[in-house]
Amino acid sequence: MTDRNDDLFDAARAVIPGGVNSPVRAYGSVGGTPRFLASASGATVTDAAGATYLDLVASWGPALLGHAHPEVVAAVQESATHGLSFGAPTEGEVELATLIADRVRHGDARPVERVRLVSTGTEATMTAIRLARGVTGRDLLVKFAGHYHGHSDGLLAAAGSGVATLALPGSAGVPAPIAAQTLVIDYNSPEALAAVFAEHGDRIAAVIVEASAANMGVVAPQPGFNRLIAETAHAHGALMILDEVLTGFRVHPAGFWGLQQAAGEEYLPDIITFGKVVGGGMPLAALGGRAEVMDQLAPTGPVYQAGTLSGNPLSVAAGLATLRLATPEVYARIDAAAARLSDALDQALADAGVAHAVPRAGNLFGVVFASEAPRDYAAAQAQQVFRYAPFFHAMREQGVALPPSVFEAWFLTAAHGDAELTAIEAALPAAAEAAARATA
Repeated sequence: MTDRNDDLFDAARAVIPGGVNSPVRAYGSVGGTPRFLASASGATVTDAAGATYLDLVASWGPALLGHAHPEVVAAVQESATHGLSFGAPTEGEVELATLIADRVRHGDARPVERVRLVSTGTEATMTAIRLARGVTGRDLLVKFAGHYHGHSDGLLAAAGSGVATLALPGSAGVPAPIAAQTLVIDYNSPEALAAVFAEHGDRIAAVIVEASAANMGVVAPQPGFNRLIAETAHAHGALMILDEVLTGFRVHPAGFWGLQQAAGEEYLPDIITFGKVVGGGMPLAALGGRAEVMDQLAPTGPVYQAGTLSGNPLSVAAGLATLRLATPEVYARIDAAAARLSDALDQALADAGVAHAVPRAGNLFGVVFASEAPRDYAAAQAQQVFRYAPFFHAMREQGVALPPSVFEAWFLTAAHGDAELTAIEAALPAAAEAAARATA
């Protein structure tokens, strides 16, 4: 007998390619029927069949405060009473841009002086790259294997996230001349960075890098690597684009950049992209940087970017409410929960005799089925991926929802309290045993 999720998936596949509107949702790497979610509250989500799960996806990061936080929902509802979209400037846009710029600072370091609001992370990174090319007058872009920066042309070569999950080499439909403008090098490799600039330095517009890789699993930058990127790019007249679509305001009040500054690793990116948390779960993203760079965007400069729904008032309201509620106490709570749960995950897999690592980057963490945490994409791909599907389903059977791919980070929220964490911990041993029994 099928449940409501099976019926919905059958109906979806008849009208939606693959039955989903974003590939990783299809459960392609774990098998089974995706859960069609009907509601969410706090630390839980409820599917169309009425089953409720403790959630470790958090809408892929935005639900920093927990799902449907009452004050965020109220802010969106209040905004909706005044209209859904205007296609004109609003006061809220100014408030949100100011709040973003004010949060991303450390001492005298202030890399964000101007902010442009857009609707998606893909749009933010695409715009950042166009801006870097316009500022420098150069065409080439350097990216790192396994890093995911959205699905725009030129950024899907050796990309993480759904591309890694589906084992795709890139994407059909990207013309070869466009793909050739992206130079893909190994992550966490000073030698690869030096070599690409030695050969192409006077033609490179920018290096784009996830502040911490979290789309090939969680792979943090080696100490000093982000600083080295900035120094190398600047020495050759190129820009550094720091992609914080996932990490921005998720791991620290000033994003992963702020976390690194607090740890003494000082560097200044030229452009930073934001998404997910910055919109509080609504469609909103942003890019920010120095005034002299950002002012090259139209209408003040020659680099064109536009969007009918950019700065949508409902999304802005959600973003403002979320960031205002994201206090240092919220981050401390999530950090402590992440430390507790990652330790429990490590212990359960160790007790089951499963070769594994539990890499962390701030309060982001995940599981790797290998004896050492990877430093690059090749190592992440070399793990025993086949162990994740049984682990995933064992957790789901016990009422815990994980990301449906081993190449994604796990996300906690401020709503995950002691009771929720205790329940998740109780589910881990059986899942670890399921992973131990798995065969390729």
